[in-house]
Amino acid sequence: MWAVPAAFGRWTRRAFLLSGLASWAFTEQKEKGALIAPAWRRYADPATDLEVYRLTDSAYSSWLPAYYSRALSRHGGFVLYTSDRTGAPQAYRMDLHTGEAHQLTEGAHVDPASLALLPDERSFCYFDGPSLRQVNLLTLRVREIYEVPEGWERCAGSSISPDGVSALFGEGRGEGSRLRIVALRTGAARTVAEAPWRLSHPQARPHRAQALYCQGDQALWVVNNDGVNNRKLPLAAGRIGPARWSPEGQTVLYLNFPDDPAQLHTIRECLPDQSSDSLVARTSQFAHFGCNSNNSVFVGASQNRASPYVLLLLRIARREFTLCEHRASDPAKVAPIFSADSQFVFFESDRDGKPAIYRVHVERLVEKTEME
Repeated sequence: MWAVPAAFGRWTRRAFLLSGLASWAFTEQKEKGALIAPAWRRYADPATDLEVYRLTDSAYSSWLPAYYSRALSRHGGFVLYTSDRTGAPQAYRMDLHTGEAHQLTEGAHVDPASLALLPDERSFCYFDGPSLRQVNLLTLRVREIYEVPEGWERCAGSSISPDGVSALFGEGRGEGSRLRIVALRTGAARTVAEAPWRLSHPQARPHRAQALYCQGDQALWVVNNDGVNNRKLPLAAGRIGPARWSPEGQTVLYLNFPDDPAQLHTIRECLPDQSSDSLVARTSQFAHFGCNSNNSVFVGASQNRASPYVLLLLRIARREFTLCEHRASDPAKVAPIFSADSQFVFFESDRDGKPAIYRVHVERLVEKTEME
């Protein structure tokens, strides 16, 4: 069954700044500010009968930003995502009450993973090729902050500090790389750390002037923002999957993939200040995971082919509950995330042919958490 929200917004060429309701407004526009009609599909999950919404049209590819970047507004009013509905990936803002979306960019090489909502929720940042840009969500005015220098190329992953002051990303040349921090206000850039290998997915530590970054699936590193105390974290043996700071910034949560494929994937926790590492929970072969805002519940995407599920995992009880099927061709790209109040789970799947964004209500299963 297809569920189309009853409320339809107003549009003009400048989208939500002016008004003028007309049914013919919902057309295949390719301009920044264009309004896209709701394309929600509601269905009962075959495994659990829970209600699932596909939020984007499966005729086009749509992607959520990187799992460690903010895609959702604090009060659940909208989500940022990227779609290739115009032929090239562009950023969009979807109203989660009406299902309407607005095109936000007209970039030539927008990186879907790089979108990041700033804390004031008035603007977001993204990379268009080598150019780091900031867009005002009301006026859609674009400001270039920084451009990767000639001879360098950006490494995988980028993020915005929790205070919205700076951007973090890696730049590579040859086999080596450097971790860069750029002030969003001025565009001033500085190198924090250098490595003889390609670093990736740097993330600022909440409430501390430190950054986490990855050495492929081999190691995690932490460095002070002034470049001091650059060190490899003492982690469990095995390959490293997705890693992230816990919401309060005290620990690093990561997936551990044992060298023995017969062993279960686990969520582990490293305390950088104490140089200790411990088991949080064993999982049903999670390929990716997220956590809610108080770190009490995890959500994961299983890579088990017989059970291609999105699951909840209670930290204290270490018990899992199936939410729904994801049926993604690559479970690592499902990358489920919680809303700020822990009442919704969003994830990505190509179960209908092309990547699309899905939402599941979990208010009956997860206690509501206070928003920032």
